[in-house]
Amino acid sequence: MAQIPTTARVVIIGGGVIGCSVAYHLAKQGWKDVVLLERRQLTCGTTWHAAGLIAQLRATQTMTQLAKYSADLYYSLEAETDAATGMKQNGSVSVALTDERLEELKRGASMARCFDVDVHDLSPEECKQHYPLLNLEGVTGGVFLPGDGQGDPTNIALALAKGARKYGAKIIENVKVTGIKTSQGRVTGVSTTEGDIACENAVNCGGMWAREIGAMAGVRVPVQACEHFYILTEGIDGLQRDLPVLRVPDECAYYKEDAGKILLGAFEPVSKPWAVNGIPEDFFFDELPEDFDHFEPVLEAAINRVPLLEQAGIATFFNGPESFTPDDRYLLGEAPNLNGMYIAAGFNSIGIQSAGGAGRALAEWMEAGEPTLDLWDVDIRRMYPMQSTKSYLTQRVTETLGLLYADHFPYRQYASARGLRRTPLHDLLAENGACFGELGGWERANWFLPPEAKERGEVAEYQYTWARQNWFPYAAEEHKAVRETVGMFDLSTFVKIRVEGRDAEAVLQRICANDIAVEPGKIVYTQWLNRNGGIEADLTVTRLSETEFLIITAAAVGMRDMGWLKKHIPEDAHCIATEVTAGEGVVAIMGPNARNLLSKLTDADLSNEAFPFGTAKTIELGMALVRAHRITYVGELGWELYVSTDMARYVAEQILEEGKNHGLRLCGMHVLDSCRIEKGFRHFGHDIVDQDHVLEAGLGFAVKTGKEASKYGDFIGKDAVLKRKEEGLSKRMVQFQLNDPEPLLYHNEPIVRDGEIVGYLTSGNYGHHLGAAIGLGYVPCEPGTPPSALLESSYEIEVAGKRIAATPSTKPLYDPKSERIKS
Repeated sequence: MAQIPTTARVVIIGGGVIGCSVAYHLAKQGWKDVVLLERRQLTCGTTWHAAGLIAQLRATQTMTQLAKYSADLYYSLEAETDAATGMKQNGSVSVALTDERLEELKRGASMARCFDVDVHDLSPEECKQHYPLLNLEGVTGGVFLPGDGQGDPTNIALALAKGARKYGAKIIENVKVTGIKTSQGRVTGVSTTEGDIACENAVNCGGMWAREIGAMAGVRVPVQACEHFYILTEGIDGLQRDLPVLRVPDECAYYKEDAGKILLGAFEPVSKPWAVNGIPEDFFFDELPEDFDHFEPVLEAAINRVPLLEQAGIATFFNGPESFTPDDRYLLGEAPNLNGMYIAAGFNSIGIQSAGGAGRALAEWMEAGEPTLDLWDVDIRRMYPMQSTKSYLTQRVTETLGLLYADHFPYRQYASARGLRRTPLHDLLAENGACFGELGGWERANWFLPPEAKERGEVAEYQYTWARQNWFPYAAEEHKAVRETVGMFDLSTFVKIRVEGRDAEAVLQRICANDIAVEPGKIVYTQWLNRNGGIEADLTVTRLSETEFLIITAAAVGMRDMGWLKKHIPEDAHCIATEVTAGEGVVAIMGPNARNLLSKLTDADLSNEAFPFGTAKTIELGMALVRAHRITYVGELGWELYVSTDMARYVAEQILEEGKNHGLRLCGMHVLDSCRIEKGFRHFGHDIVDQDHVLEAGLGFAVKTGKEASKYGDFIGKDAVLKRKEEGLSKRMVQFQLNDPEPLLYHNEPIVRDGEIVGYLTSGNYGHHLGAAIGLGYVPCEPGTPPSALLESSYEIEVAGKRIAATPSTKPLYDPKSERIKS
């Protein structure tokens, strides 16, 4: 038994491929006293039985960048460490069996081009040229990525471990972590079966044990193991050794040549959670019982798709556990509730292709104290605590495993683990035809089925397609109401955080880029910046009194924003932050008739003079007291009405009844988004993230570099803002409208400037008022170049391989002077 040290700068828990990658990258970048502890032996959990597929193209630019880095790293490791990784670049072929899947593949190919990934669209015949064993029955086309490949998972992990040792890391096997010590909100050490280690940081790389390890520190890590199946044939004479990996997602299958054999793996639609009540203590290098009945439908389809399998004997039927998360994206980053506690887990069966890049990204994050890449897609702060409950995970992962190969339709909603968080208006909206989507466990009305459609026998359910979905015409009518009469939204899922205390203003002046030293009743739109001027949060701050403020932010970022806020409240500050989301419902009334409607329900003066834009007042609405905020995310005259949860339905009922006289229509989240994109409002997580400079995002109007510093110093990011102002911008946010009204935009479509791909759309939706799809995206520019220079070029947006002319604008295409908002 190796003797463990008594101190370390960081303790990494778990010796799979990701733990070895984190150790390698931390040690290589110069960290001393890096210790990795493995409860049994390296790779003994999931890594040893992984399929070892190395794909480059992922859902975002950052994830693609990290996947490409993983492949490059694994090739270079052999020379660096003299340890074989079994890497070979044999490419991959993905084939479609439906027109919808082909549309998805073509859109993915377009995305690959703007991410600098080599990709080729294939006809059915070309699919067979690349994979001669393929039966073309039903094949509609495909794509080929020559840069993809495969490797040996165990050898990759061991090579990373060898490299980590080379740079000074200690890797110790057969030592189990039994506890994590904390003090004053940060990690101070770990307890093990061989004694304690005092440390500044800990990294949870526990794979399917990550939830259990997180619980030791009071950190919720939502991962759950599922059974995962593949078969390996006996040796096949004459089998091509350079066959590309074949993926047939419509049949839930992938095929990999493996030493003269074929490995057939599955992502079946309904998976089997495993060890829900805890993983056996003696489980390592182990496998689960066969379940041929479960795998048989995939095998039957595979024998038809690759007829050679019918003659090939099965040498191995393998069933091994892998961990999955609620949304099929892995978990990375510092825990929002515990400083120094980092997580790299839940890799959803893509751990080998992700580990190299994820290890580098986390190591850089730990060194810099903040992400150096846009990692919001996988940031653990996107998860809410209840998503780690046993019941939630058990239900959700039965679906998420299969969704990896299901059609990735836009707006696709989860079917499992639903109905958990409901707003006070939920039942009222359901009675009025709401079709609900889910975000962070919240049930949100995405669109409404009109009464006449219900009479025709239609139901408030999605019918998915890449074209106009069944709700598209209904959303168009909702959008029209917002622009021409008035619409009502349920925005109760807004995250609400009260910041209170005699130092509250000073704390927020340090965190906010805008000036929040305003009179009570004023609403301030602001960003929270990091030291590089990147956008950590995008929200409003309403001053309630001299010592009370209310932060309003989006449902998706509640954990992130609360974590950032608490991390930046000085220990000696007389200031506390409390999340109060569930205490108030929010009814938003938006549109040109909003004032007339509300004036029938209140004696309050709603005129511009008495109630200007950007203010909040408590008013009487019927028998209820309501705090009305004159603010908008749709670009129209309107108010958000904050009312205690117990009276929210009453308020909504009064508005619905009076609304009959004003053309009121219930509106959903899809229309909230289509209206905001017409107005050019940014969306955090898509258009703006922590790697986007606030000035390049076009939000400099909300940054007050001249405001007086608080007693805690200038606002975070001020120096970076001043520096960028002096140097000039290297890119600008541009809004685009397709000249053809038919195609639809979602996000990641390439931006083509004068015939060359220069970027991609960060978000897209259909602008029903403008009559075409609208997108936002960054376009590079020379520092000092005026915005007008960007408009002198010719632009196209590539959609599923077709380039469509687009009109650019650096000002909002809808109401550029915001006259309607202030009407």
